[in-house]
Amino acid sequence: MSSHADHTTVIVGAGPAGLTAALGLARYRHPVIVVDSPRAPRNSASTGVHGHIGMDGVTPAEFRERAWRELSRYTTVERLEDDADSVSSAPGGGFRVALGGGETVEARTVLIATGVVDVHPADVDGFAECWGRSVIHCPFCLGEENAGRRWATVADNAELAGLSAVAFRAWSEDTIAICQESMPGLETARATARSRRGDVVTGTVRRLHHREGSLYGIELADGRVLERQTLVWTPRQRQQPVVQRAAEELKLTVDDAGFVGVDASQCTSVPGLYAAGDLTSRWKQSVTASTAAGAAVADAIHMSALLGVVHH
Repeated sequence: MSSHADHTTVIVGAGPAGLTAALGLARYRHPVIVVDSPRAPRNSASTGVHGHIGMDGVTPAEFRERAWRELSRYTTVERLEDDADSVSSAPGGGFRVALGGGETVEARTVLIATGVVDVHPADVDGFAECWGRSVIHCPFCLGEENAGRRWATVADNAELAGLSAVAFRAWSEDTIAICQESMPGLETARATARSRRGDVVTGTVRRLHHREGSLYGIELADGRVLERQTLVWTPRQRQQPVVQRAAEELKLTVDDAGFVGVDASQCTSVPGLYAAGDLTSRWKQSVTASTAAGAAVADAIHMSALLGVVHH
């Protein structure tokens, strides 16, 4: 595939950030190529989008279907169903995106909006089956759907453990935190939780007892089973391989956890290369935050094209 016009933007990833950016650019009549991976999206296990006005309860599949139906009305938008292998500098300026099928696409600007990879604990039986249903990473996303149940949360620091009884009170009156015995500040955390009718339990989760993804018990390594119906567990995250390669090759600024640094317009440390969505922040991961970031990218790219400069 040959190079495209100077003002073409390639968007790598077709989640909320990428699709919103594509729509914004389309309405600016800006040529856009969206590289849409054929693999199941990260949120495919979720029962629905929540907290986004006009979309509350809509399934991820329906969200994407609606988006592509809307984008299909714009002749400046092209969809490529393929994986992106790499993003690198193009010899004539701009960027070259290599696709899994062997083709390449060149563009003046690129938006990386791939999301991240949730690294599920390999030694916890039943985690994958419950993920996105009764094991949730975000109470705001699925707390309402789990309201009134007995909750637990896996905490890796004492402050989070102690405050969990307060933080989740909107959805559950029976919440415990599960921590390691060696955690500094454990007794203070336990006292804080108990003062708010919660508790802190020490141990390592080894198995989740469930019925078709509906949790009813959390088994610890010592054989104890805690009767719980919802587990809040935010697993470790890593970048998609294409993002890792781009960060290394283009020397992108990333934080200690590997999240890509961007400015207010979502531009990375490399002029003309943008990033939006979950790959830029560990604690601002939602459909609403991602769509807002995608809209900001569309505005920034349009202004750059209008002024004839590459934004940084």
